[in-house]
Amino acid sequence: MSIVPTQKFYGLLILVGVIATALTTIFPQTIELSSALQLLLVSDGCLLLLAIGDGLRARWQRVHVTRQPLERLSIGRGNTVALIVNPHSKAKARQTKTIQLQDTYPTGMSGAAMPLRTTISGSNPHKLTYNVLPNRRGEVTWGAIYVQQRGPWQLAWHNWKVPQSQTVAVYPDLMGLRSLSVRLALQSTGAMRQRQRMNAGTEFAELRDYATGDDPRLIDWKATARRGQPLVRVLEPEQEQTLIILLDRGRLMTAQVEGLSRFDWGLNALLSLALAGLNRGDRVGVGVFDCQMHTWMPPNRGQQHLVHLIERLTPIQPVLVESDYLNAVSTLVTQQHRRALVVLVTDVVDATASMELLSALARLRPRYLPFCVTLRDPYIDQQAESSVAEVQAAYTRAVALDLLAQRQVAFAQLRQKGVMVLDAPANGISELLVEQYLRIKAKNQL
Repeated sequence: MSIVPTQKFYGLLILVGVIATALTTIFPQTIELSSALQLLLVSDGCLLLLAIGDGLRARWQRVHVTRQPLERLSIGRGNTVALIVNPHSKAKARQTKTIQLQDTYPTGMSGAAMPLRTTISGSNPHKLTYNVLPNRRGEVTWGAIYVQQRGPWQLAWHNWKVPQSQTVAVYPDLMGLRSLSVRLALQSTGAMRQRQRMNAGTEFAELRDYATGDDPRLIDWKATARRGQPLVRVLEPEQEQTLIILLDRGRLMTAQVEGLSRFDWGLNALLSLALAGLNRGDRVGVGVFDCQMHTWMPPNRGQQHLVHLIERLTPIQPVLVESDYLNAVSTLVTQQHRRALVVLVTDVVDATASMELLSALARLRPRYLPFCVTLRDPYIDQQAESSVAEVQAAYTRAVALDLLAQRQVAFAQLRQKGVMVLDAPANGISELLVEQYLRIKAKNQL
């Protein structure tokens, strides 16, 4: 605990010194220098005593500060941290207090500038919030809260430390999963109504009265004869299909894109796709690989399976080794015998460097439905689309255009072998991947 003078205190000290100097200058014969110095010392001493008293008063009426318990944090998102300030029980209703808070959030994490400053009055609790942006998964630790409370005379700060150490886990983008879950629930209701109107699907669901615009081919003539009025069959897309997601964690996935590793963007996309698959009744399996299959989780369904996926995948980090796509596909073939949609999340450089990827995905046809998802760096797009006025910028743009062209050659070869391709900026891949999956389901391609 300590007492620190405020700017007002130093300002008063300077003011007293200026007054003393002015008096000795204007009235040199009336006020002697020694008397002026004595007056200055006495004034400074009184100010010092007042400042000490002000700091002690702040100490006797200091506030109680706590940090609301932190839940799981989402990587790459602004997570809100709340600090609660409770006034002292003896604080007067009309008395205001100026508080400064320095919360020690983990180093390497982007957050609000400290200290946070607020003015409180009365006896009601006061909440201060700030955002932090984690850029790495795993456990992180918050430290103590350092508090400064200014005295009622505004001459001194009373400083103290509040032990609030807490360890919190940083997970993939859980906030994005929550919003996606709500959106999928709303889409499910609308999609079901649309399917009933369009009679799209492969599995029988129910019979209903014929309505204008229904396909006559779906009229159930036996049921119509029994009821004496036209009835049509309502068909829905086949349920309990299998979705397998393979996530590369090799060298290409270690690159940083928009503040996160390419692997983190891929993991967020994987979980979004898994949520969509489970929401549509599919069985979802996941494999994470580098030079070998690092993690394999057999296909399953249900909300609890998503929780299991999150817990198993969160600790995994990318590694600087070359990925073995053929080994990953071979492991998949031995583990999954039924037809499935196989989504491989990775990145490509060009057709030559990605020959093994092309060969591995081609092996999946025609037994499986292969789908290659690549995470593009949006910085390359910006450089390719930028206008240039200097020679160096022209070279940079030329390299970016060549990289994009080489990628398109690789994608063309994949499509020729019957592989679906989605190439999109890493920071926008999740939504596009879910939309593509829903289109595949709607068209009954699997």
